[in-house]
Amino acid sequence: MAASPYRLTDAGLVLTLRVTPNAGRDRVEGVELRADGSAVLRVRVQAVPDKGKANAAVIALLGKALGVPKRSVSLVSGETARLKVVAVAGEPSALVAAVEGLISS
Repeated sequence: MAASPYRLTDAGLVLTLRVTPNAGRDRVEGVELRADGSAVLRVRVQAVPDKGKANAAVIALLGKALGVPKRSVSLVSGETARLKVVAVAGEPSALVAAVEGLISS
């Protein structure tokens, strides 16, 4: 796959997400290629998009899925949008391996 939903930074990596709130269960669905050629990681959460509840659920889900504490995951942009960008702090190679594991499963 040419496009990737993440890019490395000095402190970890940055993930581009497409979030669907009010889902049946919390889960990471995999990569979606957008019409513009970019890639996003599809995430569904049960929480409603009210007062940051869905954002908190996304952060908790990603922390658990990537094996990092919630405090290592922070919302960079897209607070009220379906398309979000999050930063994940940690050792970049370990985070890449965790993200690749999510993508392939």
